[in-house]
Amino acid sequence: MLEKLLQKFKELYGEDGELRTYFAPGRVNLIGEHTDYNGGHVFPCALTLGTYAVVRSRGDRVLRFYSMNFDSFGIVETSLDELIPNQAAAWTNYPKGVIWAFEKRGMKLGHGFDIAIYGDIPNGSGLSSSASLEVLTGVILKDIYGFAEASMIDIALIGQDAENNFNGCNCGIMDQFASAMGKKDHAIFLDTNDLHYEYAPVKLPDARIVITNSKVKHSLVDSAYNDRRNECETALKELKAVTDIKALGELTEEQFEEHKDAIKDPVRQKRAHHAVYENQRTIRAARALEKNDITLFGQLMNASHISLRDDYEVSCKEIDILVELAWKTEGVIGSRITGGGFGGCTVSIVKNDAVDTFVQEIGKAYFDKVGHEAEFYVVDIGDGARRLG
Repeated sequence: MLEKLLQKFKELYGEDGELRTYFAPGRVNLIGEHTDYNGGHVFPCALTLGTYAVVRSRGDRVLRFYSMNFDSFGIVETSLDELIPNQAAAWTNYPKGVIWAFEKRGMKLGHGFDIAIYGDIPNGSGLSSSASLEVLTGVILKDIYGFAEASMIDIALIGQDAENNFNGCNCGIMDQFASAMGKKDHAIFLDTNDLHYEYAPVKLPDARIVITNSKVKHSLVDSAYNDRRNECETALKELKAVTDIKALGELTEEQFEEHKDAIKDPVRQKRAHHAVYENQRTIRAARALEKNDITLFGQLMNASHISLRDDYEVSCKEIDILVELAWKTEGVIGSRITGGGFGGCTVSIVKNDAVDTFVQEIGKAYFDKVGHEAEFYVVDIGDGARRLG
């Protein structure tokens, strides 16, 4: 794919100058959903799917963007003097937001660049195409402009800042962290409260990770995602009146049950219930994987989905159909919604000898029930963002 992208770059921008190539992965979260902005734990891994870029520095302040995924937009031209969010700028608001966040931190760009990108993460699937693009931009800026002071964790935080404060989606740190810090064949057990993390080997000797795309696109900026965050923040304020905590993730299940009546609204109580219990599930799941207890890991994935469906209410009819079909399919160890919700994908752990049946049977049953096809990706866990050449 990179060869095609290089060819396209030269076709659009000419062949002169030094061309550099980069990659940043998407991610799938195995368990720990909507805990990352609640000071809890998450358990994502980077994928070998992601976003590629070819870049060349310019001598002026012009920025020229092109994406093979949004070919109809053509080349979108702007400059370093126009770093403001603009609906007409569409997808280019993501890299522009990262430039804005770098400059806000005193890392000023002295000149512009030409860029062409291609992503093999399905757009709107919930596998973090936006975070992948943000982290990709961060790695490019660090490399081209010599911002040695920006660590990979800094790049993740800058990407989150850009998403929150330039693009208006109040996301947590998980997606950008997984893209920046991914490690082949490992998940990241991350405490989002203090960014302490450990790499956990994902040993599935007799199983694969299968992602199923419902083909229901989610758009977190336009969805109830920010509402959920606000509900949790209000619940936290109510709990602070009766307990000394800074984040919902600090509570055990027992502590939550003891103090939950401080949360006056039943809907907010359900949201906080999910945040607390999901965090504890994630801690148990990471320990289960450490002990090679894949059965328990699968059970915790299933419980996570039920909580996301009933307490957090971020699932949808199509996703629930996919998960329920998976639960009934022989050889499925666990299955749940993954990502921000309101559409997107499920993640399942499926025994090797059941993968083909899983794809065929669920694919057919899903089409019969909802009238459109799902897409299936049998994925590998890859490394984090990096320069390729």
